[in-house]
Amino acid sequence: MHLLYEEGGDIKVATVQSASGSGDTESWQATSLSGKKIKLKAKEVWLRFEKPEPQALMDEASTLAKEIDLSFLWDCAPDEEFSLVDVALEYFGAGANILQQTALAIALQSAPVFFRRKGRGRFQRAPLEQLQAGLAAIERKQKESEQQAIWQKELVCGVFPEALASQASQLLFSPDKNTSAYKAFIAACTESGESPAQLMIRCKAIDSPLDYHQGMFLKAHFPGGSAHDASLVVDQAVFEQAIAGLPVAKVIAFSIDDAGTTEIDDALSVASIDGGGHRIGIHIAAPGLVITKDDPLDQAARSRMSTVYFPGDKITMLPDAVIGQFSLDEGAPRPALSIYVDLDSAGVVDKDSLQLRAEMVPMGSNLRLENLEHQVTEESLVDTQAQFSYRQELSVLWNAAKLLHAGRQEQRVVNGLRPEKLGVIDPNALARDFHFQIQEHDGVQRVDITARQRGSILDTIVAEWMIYCNSASGRLLADHGLPGIFRTQKGWGPLRTRMQTTPGPHEGLGLDYYAWCTSPLRRYSDLVNQSQLLAIAKHGVMAKMVAPFPPRDAALMGIAADFESCYQAYGEYQDRLEKYWCLRWIGQEALPKQVFVRHLKEGMSRLEPIPLHLSVPELATHPRMTRAEVMIDDVDLLQLSAGVRVLHIVTPEVIASDVSAT
Repeated sequence: MHLLYEEGGDIKVATVQSASGSGDTESWQATSLSGKKIKLKAKEVWLRFEKPEPQALMDEASTLAKEIDLSFLWDCAPDEEFSLVDVALEYFGAGANILQQTALAIALQSAPVFFRRKGRGRFQRAPLEQLQAGLAAIERKQKESEQQAIWQKELVCGVFPEALASQASQLLFSPDKNTSAYKAFIAACTESGESPAQLMIRCKAIDSPLDYHQGMFLKAHFPGGSAHDASLVVDQAVFEQAIAGLPVAKVIAFSIDDAGTTEIDDALSVASIDGGGHRIGIHIAAPGLVITKDDPLDQAARSRMSTVYFPGDKITMLPDAVIGQFSLDEGAPRPALSIYVDLDSAGVVDKDSLQLRAEMVPMGSNLRLENLEHQVTEESLVDTQAQFSYRQELSVLWNAAKLLHAGRQEQRVVNGLRPEKLGVIDPNALARDFHFQIQEHDGVQRVDITARQRGSILDTIVAEWMIYCNSASGRLLADHGLPGIFRTQKGWGPLRTRMQTTPGPHEGLGLDYYAWCTSPLRRYSDLVNQSQLLAIAKHGVMAKMVAPFPPRDAALMGIAADFESCYQAYGEYQDRLEKYWCLRWIGQEALPKQVFVRHLKEGMSRLEPIPLHLSVPELATHPRMTRAEVMIDDVDLLQLSAGVRVLHIVTPEVIASDVSAT
């Protein structure tokens, strides 16, 4: 004997092996068509039959079920509940056999729009309103399925459907996976064997891999777009009122930046004092004079946390108009928060001479590294005949910078670290800064990558005096009992360097305190610290009573954590786009050709001409700085990868001679 039953919504057949009980308590040990041993009770069985064979029955019944007119069956069925056998006799006639009954069972079970299941082998037709709604839904789904198939076909053929043009960005970066558009898009990717980004590029929905990398970043960090709200301005009257009471400093300041810098945050000044010493001024742009805690500009800056830098462009933390009001541009006095410190005749800093002032600072010049760096040498700084701007001031700053650096190195040694050398320290010339310039030629973008050696005298002057400014700012905050965003480094491990709101040492720099404050136009941490320092400059010992952030302020702790994660994400994006343009440079320079790499560690190597790091497993066992000639091919601008094949490894003797030549 064979039994017809339902399992998981499907109609199935099993062959009885043994039976027990009788009537409603009867049960059977049976074997399903798949060979599975099962136990069935009387209340679970729909029909019993001897012939035909189960597999033949199911095959024929499945075919016959597709021919059953469900609409006609619904019309014929009574309003009240009915059994499978009753409706089979009504539909097929008095001679309805087991095949027809099974086919009807399959049809009824698979048609919940027409019939509701009420129990074992029993059904009731759906109300007319529900039937109409269900049929409309089925029709709508069928149309969606047909449209999805059309879209999929177009995408596979390399044509992006016009109806989906406005959804391209959403489909790629933040799709609703339940829509027909997304299902068609993913089905097309599966059929073509491409990634979503590859398909988008082939269909010309996005122009290039660069659009993909930028779109991913903007969707994650600037979902509303990177442009500032046009209403975010500082009214000129408000600006003039904020600076009206500021004294004008009796110095002439100058900044030192590269040619591409438009947000000039910091400047320096040197003035002679009695006894043969000098007073050094470190002047920081002061947007904190008009940006107050939780005002619209502050909220905008907090939402961004930092200016985002990447080759060819940047996304500024503050609106351009506000930057223009506070950038330390040459030619006029500019509002600044200044730290002054005295040097004796030998260039040693008098720590007790520290002063903090909010003032208007006359800006004499914006010096550019590209124009001046080659002229500034140890010899030219002491040569009274040397013809370059601010020679005497730079000489004073340089001598003191060397002493500041030496003092920090002594503390590094105390902290158990090796001292760092001053100036150009990498004999293999890899310690460089790179400038990426993106230009368009005949509709095609081209990148020029130029390098400059780190550690010049001007680099050191700026670095040491900004480090001193950040250290002095941290000291002022600590001495006045004010919280800030301190950058600390202590101990070992991945979390040894972090941002926190309480003072702490920075062992790597050899400092007791270190609080970023020199870039308030570009970093929110610096803007927050400036607001605290302005309270000190204006109110002295009463600063704690009026500072925007009191001790143990929970909001400040959240800002410190958010800034750190955001700043890291922006840095990773900059690295990603620099790698993209390095790979583009390889293509435009007619590579793959033989180029040289230097092995760094664990199989990672860097190309000598540009800052591109690539995996070269063949060099994993070789010493650091091993030089090798390689062939580069298979550049993938979406995955930001390339194949590297080592041609030969340069011998140590060749490396040594090459280094001496550089």
